[in-house]
Amino acid sequence: MSDIFREVDEDVRRDRFERIWKQYGNLIVAAALVVVVAVGGWEIFGHFRLKQAQRASAKFETAVELSEKGKDGDAEKLLASIVKKGPPGYAALARFREAAETGKRDPAAGAALYDTLAADSALGTALQGLAQLRAAMLLSDKLPPDELKKRLEPLAQGSSPWRNLARELLGLAELKGGDYEAAGRYFDEIITDPETPPGLRQRVEIYLGLVKAGPLPAKS
Repeated sequence: MSDIFREVDEDVRRDRFERIWKQYGNLIVAAALVVVVAVGGWEIFGHFRLKQAQRASAKFETAVELSEKGKDGDAEKLLASIVKKGPPGYAALARFREAAETGKRDPAAGAALYDTLAADSALGTALQGLAQLRAAMLLSDKLPPDELKKRLEPLAQGSSPWRNLARELLGLAELKGGDYEAAGRYFDEIITDPETPPGLRQRVEIYLGLVKAGPLPAKS
């Protein structure tokens, strides 16, 4: 008896499948084709992105090598092509390098490029802050103290990853301007920050020695 029931059950399932296939067969095939095309398309896209990144990486390395050989013009042209055609990550990296290269021959023009990066919200706050810091570094010898503070004070606050480098620049500016007390406050903030890297801590200890020594006596 069990064999008879099994045969009947198989016939019912077969009839049901045939009805479903007649009604929805074309849709099932179409859906399967969509999945295959989508998977294949994604693999092609991934391969294209990988090749694009590899080309951008090679170009960037060549640009760095050209810069190190003093061929700044050629390096800048190559960086500009990465900015224009490279994937987003390498394009951003090339923009930073382009600003650095420009800053070597024209600090004001390099700072302007960094300012453009600092205003680009697509980069994220950390990279925007880095651009602000690099612009201030290029202009630190030329800006009035108040203007330098305006640029750096936001970076010297709270949990900014660039806070201690910003404090170092601000402290040096105060030291250069003869305000040893203000310089000492910035340097103390660096020393007391548990996240200050060892190299920076060593530099600041030297600065604090200068602060404690005070201004040189005026020549008679």
